[in-house]
Amino acid sequence: MKVMILAAGFGERMRPLTEHTPKPLLQAGGRPLIAWHIEALAALGLDDLVINVAHLGQQIIDWCGDGQRWGVRIRYSREPEPLETAGGIQRALPLLGSAPFLVVNGDVWTEYPLQRLLARAHLPDGAAHLVLVDNPPQHPLGDFQLTDSGRVVPRPPTAKGLTYAGIGVFSAGFFADMAPGKVPLRPLLDAAIAAGRLSGEHFTGAWADVGTPERLQALDARLRAAADSTG
Repeated sequence: MKVMILAAGFGERMRPLTEHTPKPLLQAGGRPLIAWHIEALAALGLDDLVINVAHLGQQIIDWCGDGQRWGVRIRYSREPEPLETAGGIQRALPLLGSAPFLVVNGDVWTEYPLQRLLARAHLPDGAAHLVLVDNPPQHPLGDFQLTDSGRVVPRPPTAKGLTYAGIGVFSAGFFADMAPGKVPLRPLLDAAIAAGRLSGEHFTGAWADVGTPERLQALDARLRAAADSTG
């Protein structure tokens, strides 16, 4: 299964840190955020990676290189400006191919066992499977609800749901009907829900959306404390 790491955003909420450093290269626990993903993927033998880049993208290309030091192959999808999630994935489809592929946001950190998603390698064309997590403080109502059968459904306006973790498996056909350009992912997810083509799972383990300097600092402190406790 090929993997796309989303790394093209401006990281506006992370300013001033992202004025000179792209968010995926900000460090937590002594290494860049993107390195945590690459190392986890390499350990599973997921060695065909695509990274989209835009804002300060050359820094990501220079730091990650071709992936040889991790034993993986990295190719890059360059965007003239950030195309948002769906737009960025669609632009990268020629590199990702026709089989379902794993997508990971470059600005999250997690202990989610990515090997679980290998079982989704045969998703029907036009379908997707999302990892959902408990709602963080900054997103208290969440995005969606999940049925007992694993179907993702809309969250009623006054009810709580679960939060999309920024991790999922998508079929290439999921993006077949969208026009190229700057396109967010949410409208496509809503359309897939309406068509019954969106499944999901609830992960209750460690996960963090590193969206602000304060959250990055908290994650860094947590990871360093964990490293100190294990010697």
